[in-house]
Amino acid sequence: MRTKKHDMNLRVLLLSLLLPMGLMAQQKTDTLVYTIPSFIKEAQKDPQYQARYQKLVRDVKRVLPYAKMAGFRMHLMEQNLMNLPTEKARKEYLKRTEDGIKEQFMDDLVNLTMSQGKILIKLIHRETGKDTYSLLKTYRGNFTALYWQGLAKVFDADLKNEYNPVEDWQIEQIIRDLGFE
Repeated sequence: MRTKKHDMNLRVLLLSLLLPMGLMAQQKTDTLVYTIPSFIKEAQKDPQYQARYQKLVRDVKRVLPYAKMAGFRMHLMEQNLMNLPTEKARKEYLKRTEDGIKEQFMDDLVNLTMSQGKILIKLIHRETGKDTYSLLKTYRGNFTALYWQGLAKVFDADLKNEYNPVEDWQIEQIIRDLGFE
């Protein structure tokens, strides 16, 4: 039989067990405190920041589909090359693939601005894990890679540029905002 003293002891025991849990729950919040890194604050102080950022958004939107396609085709091409039995068959396949890429994309790619070209070089590295120079060297040879690197240098670009999500934080943010990651 329950008595008042028994009920009181039970309440005190439950309260002593639940009170610390309640205090711990009050300390934990579901609000995430986010502070903007100082380098972003510094960049945003520049009066031309918004205009340059909008230009970057436009440029990334223009070249990102090409970089995604390059990554996809690169993966597909590597799989197909592994299945070909002879070196001659691999060379023929590479030539047909190159011709198909030129036919499909060359008109669009020659109309890119220099800044869009530089972004495309970085995004190709992001999608393939290899810089553009290495890709050319692997699939087209040293001479062709050197030729295109020299031409890129004339236009103040570098085929050896790599994508770095820390340095290229704005590009990474734009890609996330566009829903590609």
